[in-house]
Amino acid sequence: MDKLQLSKLVILITLLLACSKNEPEETPVIPDPEPEPIAYNVSVPMGGNSWIINNLAETSTIVSDDGIRNWRNSNHIIRVYFYVNSRIDISLGMMARVNSGTSKIKVAYEGNSKEIELSNTQFETVDLTSIEISEIGYHYVDLQGLETNSGTFAEVNTLLLAGNSAVNFIKDDFYFGRRGPSVHLGYQVPVNDDIEWFYNEIEVPTGEDVIGSYFMSNGFNNGYFGIQVNSESERRILFSVWSPFQTDDPTTIPEEYKIKLLKKGDDVVSGEFGNEGSGGQSYKIYDWKAGVKYGFLLQGKPAGNDFTDYTAYFHDPELDSWQLIASFRRPKTNTYLTGLYSFLENFIPNTGAQTRSANYLNHWVRDVNEQWHAIDKATFTGDATARKEARLDYQGGTRNGAFYLKNCGFFSDRTVLDITLSHATPTVAPMIDFSSLD
Repeated sequence: MDKLQLSKLVILITLLLACSKNEPEETPVIPDPEPEPIAYNVSVPMGGNSWIINNLAETSTIVSDDGIRNWRNSNHIIRVYFYVNSRIDISLGMMARVNSGTSKIKVAYEGNSKEIELSNTQFETVDLTSIEISEIGYHYVDLQGLETNSGTFAEVNTLLLAGNSAVNFIKDDFYFGRRGPSVHLGYQVPVNDDIEWFYNEIEVPTGEDVIGSYFMSNGFNNGYFGIQVNSESERRILFSVWSPFQTDDPTTIPEEYKIKLLKKGDDVVSGEFGNEGSGGQSYKIYDWKAGVKYGFLLQGKPAGNDFTDYTAYFHDPELDSWQLIASFRRPKTNTYLTGLYSFLENFIPNTGAQTRSANYLNHWVRDVNEQWHAIDKATFTGDATARKEARLDYQGGTRNGAFYLKNCGFFSDRTVLDITLSHATPTVAPMIDFSSLD
């Protein structure tokens, strides 16, 4: 190669190198990172916290202790409740599966909704949506089945929440949790003399007479007396006295500890009860009405030989007469009336998502010296479901010169437990002709 050719080759290589420096370098393609899985820190059991809100009576057909099962009806709206203690954004998910095929489910929260498709046949975490908690208190999520090709929409064990806030819900004892919190008024009796008679009135506001409610008026250390809503077609006046023998099975009570029926009123059914202690029970099917004030009169008096007799009377203002419910004799007991109280409870789990309330008014006691004493103070308390904060939907207070109790339905403005309530002192003692009582 001569000098001319070598020179041309050098020039060509130089040009090629210069051109290669001006060409843009290829940028490597970096794949998008996988989204971090949501760190759910709260699991709300569907079995204890959900209802078919548009058909409460059918709730138990698909809501079991295990969760949502046999979910077939697309008209059912399953509502799951939880209480959030701060304003915060949270993420929602659920632990769910389908038996086979695919299902489409609508998830709704305060007017916003999203459709979720499920095809996993093993329980897996399913992300639902994010929501803004703008108010402290109870919130809920609705689930509704839209489409399925397997006959059932899904099985759902838990609702999952991710957020930095304390959350209250029913964790265990689902039967009592679903019934809701029971609330009580412990009356402060303003006299030290022995009390033979206890008078009280109840008025259930219109629309608050929910099925499953027991509006208990005249409670005492050894029993209770009030009115119930047992079904759409049946209501009762109920009076019960506990046996001093501790058992939930009345058939195991020894004869000397049994409650004896002394007498009962017309159409009153009497027998024994169990499952919450045991003893003697009486009830009368009676179509009492919301918006009416009914009177309750209870007598407790020693009968000698270590027995005490308890007798209950009911007053309907439309009849303007006292009706005997029953009189029971309790053995191993020698006392007048003590531990006077009232309560409100729900005894049907399917109606635990409905609010009910009652007014308790015109409370009086009559001592052994035949003197009436008005009651104007009471201590507001709650049961174990309220105290362990599994349910926070309870209230007690005063309105229109009466005490009131309210529970269930997942309202958020609860009353502090163990406070003393007071209202204006009743001024007109009951006018009762004791000689005319049966």
